[in-house]
Amino acid sequence: MNFPLTLAIEGFGLNLNLFETNVINLAVVIFGLYKFLPNFLGGMLKKRREAILADLNDAEERLLEASNALANAKQDLAEAEKKATQIISDCKTRAEAIRLESEKRTVEEMARIKQGAASDLNAEAARVTTQLRREAARLAIEKALTSLPSKLDETSQAKFLSQSIIDLEQV
Repeated sequence: MNFPLTLAIEGFGLNLNLFETNVINLAVVIFGLYKFLPNFLGGMLKKRREAILADLNDAEERLLEASNALANAKQDLAEAEKKATQIISDCKTRAEAIRLESEKRTVEEMARIKQGAASDLNAEAARVTTQLRREAARLAIEKALTSLPSKLDETSQAKFLSQSIIDLEQV
């Protein structure tokens, strides 16, 4: 048993004792690893590889779905912007039409009011003119009646009254 120790002291040497060097144990372990490890580790590695591939495929599918959803969202956004632009344009057009209609109605109302005022003015002028004519006629008749008895005698008055009655009957 001093042999390994002597080798270490004397320098380099080779130990050929199989039981001391555990060559048999190492051979059994290496053979076991060679025989059983590929199946065990291979199965685990295969399962892990399949799980990774499944995760990658799932990630690719989700990426594709997200890309499609993004494209749809961009398209919807473009359509919404187009619709919003159309709505704004329609609103501006409608507002302009309402403004023009309002201006037209205002002008028409102002013309109607002006015409009504002119009609009222003409009617008032006609009424005042008629009233002035009546007043002038009344004053003329009063003046004539007050001045006629002194200027006309009874025969002239009877003749004048007869002529007036004849004139009134013809009318």
